[in-house]
Amino acid sequence: MATPAQGKSPDEAEFLAALGKRVRDRRDELELTRRRLAVLSGLSERYLAQLESGDGNISILLIRRVAQALQCTLGQLLSDQGADTETMAAVEVLRALEPGQRRQAVQALQQRFGEASRERVRRVALVGLRGAGKSTLGARLAARLKVPFFELDQQIERELGAGLESIFSMYGQDTYREAERRVLERLTRTHRRCVVATGGSLVLESRTYELLRERCLTIWLKASPEEHMDRVIAQGDLRPMHGRDHAMAELRTILRQRDRLYALADAAVDTTGASEAASLTRLLDVIAAASPAEASAPARSAR
Repeated sequence: MATPAQGKSPDEAEFLAALGKRVRDRRDELELTRRRLAVLSGLSERYLAQLESGDGNISILLIRRVAQALQCTLGQLLSDQGADTETMAAVEVLRALEPGQRRQAVQALQQRFGEASRERVRRVALVGLRGAGKSTLGARLAARLKVPFFELDQQIERELGAGLESIFSMYGQDTYREAERRVLERLTRTHRRCVVATGGSLVLESRTYELLRERCLTIWLKASPEEHMDRVIAQGDLRPMHGRDHAMAELRTILRQRDRLYALADAAVDTTGASEAASLTRLLDVIAAASPAEASAPARSAR
């Protein structure tokens, strides 16, 4: 670090040293000689040498002091594009975060508002426990949007050539999880628009759930434990009828354990006591709020 020159505080000397390093690193990255940079910038080689050594002109320090007095960054003051209050506030929030938190915040912003967001809302994924209505509502939603509908478990069965019970008994959970992620990756890569009904336990696999949220607009279909149970029985699974109290207690436990994970979805629709038509309307409202154009226009090139 350069020794503080006359009239410069240690902090200012450190700032100039860092600035000089950034200039030097950027010049090296572009494979420019100092002479070539002098020609391009209209500055002397001598001045550039001083700048890169941490002995920049005092004027940059004066501008920095003005920025500090105005409680803004040097970049904001020098930018030729004025930053609005909301942008400046967002920058300050990001600046206060730890590096890991900052990366997560930027990823969340990109996912929610960036180009990836506009792409992912074209694919809708329904999450939730069995009996929430994912299959029924998913099929109706896909028909309404005129896009393909996929039940992830069925796609896994097709991938592995066996039913779910056989997959778990013959190959185990690891094989199922690997196939789940592989099938999801393929579906979201090959279909620009679609509706996907996921298995109730997908949220327990963090990498797969992260992929789902990254590539799809995720909606948690919620229901009361009683309604979950009644719907499962109505689907023909009579196992809960024997020892219903125990089954209900287990169901409540599962819901409590997974609520936090399901809540990571972009939105939630409570189907308790609601008709299919009412629940479908709520789903369409959620999609419209995320992307009005996508919700109102049928797919033109869905595969």
